Amino acid sequence: MIDLLILQSGVPTSGSEFVDQYGPALISAATTVLLFVLMFAITYYLGKKVLVRATEQSLQSRGLKTGLVSLAVSVVSTLVLVAAIAVAATVAGFGAILTAFATLAGALALGLSFAAQDLISNFVSGVFIIKDEPFKVGDWIEWDGNEGIVKKINLRVTQVETFDNELVTVPNNQLATSVVTNPVANETLRVSCDFGISYDDDITTARGAVIDTASSIEGVLADPEPAAPVTELGDSAVVLTGRVWIEPRKHSAAAIEAAFREAVKQRFDAEGIDMPYAHTTLTGGIELETNQEASVVSSSTE
Repeated sequence: MIDLLILQSGVPTSGSEFVDQYGPALISAATTVLLFVLMFAITYYLGKKVLVRATEQSLQSRGLKTGLVSLAVSVVSTLVLVAAIAVAATVAGFGAILTAFATLAGALALGLSFAAQDLISNFVSGVFIIKDEPFKVGDWIEWDGNEGIVKKINLRVTQVETFDNELVTVPNNQLATSVVTNPVANETLRVSCDFGISYDDDITTARGAVIDTASSIEGVLADPEPAAPVTELGDSAVVLTGRVWIEPRKHSAAAIEAAFREAVKQRFDAEGIDMPYAHTTLTGGIELETNQEASVVSSSTE
């Protein structure tokens, strides 16, 4: 605009001419900018004080988690910022620019929504994970053949530490759409181990040995009591399943299971209880036949 005025009116040679030529335009521009800044500041201030604070207090009163409250406050703050810019631009007379900007923003949002489907899916899944709490930081979880301890839950990914001390970053949509097992969600957890005994061994004696051994392992609860029912009559063994209950947040299920198996093996060895293993026995014989006729023909030819 000022360049156009210069071309039309020429270059001013004095201060008074400059004021006469460009004063009204500069005052109009300054007024517009000042009006924009003033309206933006008022709208943004009121929005932050009223909407953001009301949102935060409302969600906190409903008992929602801190992560969800913080997310909602961030979203509302962003909306307030956009609304403040829109109101200030409208009042200052930037309607045409605002319309063009809105059209461009809509096109960009549509394009980004297609390009970032996985990102949006992970984000939404993270919100539901934080809200529903199928697991928390510190829980041992299993999903799709994987397992580990949850170290951090973000809105896009969840970090899990495996028992081999590897850090695995899992997209939240995998955890939200898969069957996730949380063995430490309850106060107690049952640990089961199978023990095979010979068909010639006494089941009652073997069951007593399993239960007595289980009761002596540190971390095994007395209530519910350990048990060892017969769960299978296999091809080469009678299978007793030793079942014990533990507090998973105090004791490792894997450590209890390993100690249980080793202690029962030593107890069976001490009491002469056989633990058979699958093996294959070949029976029959090999018959060799001699073709005497072929032998005679061969001799006559020589």
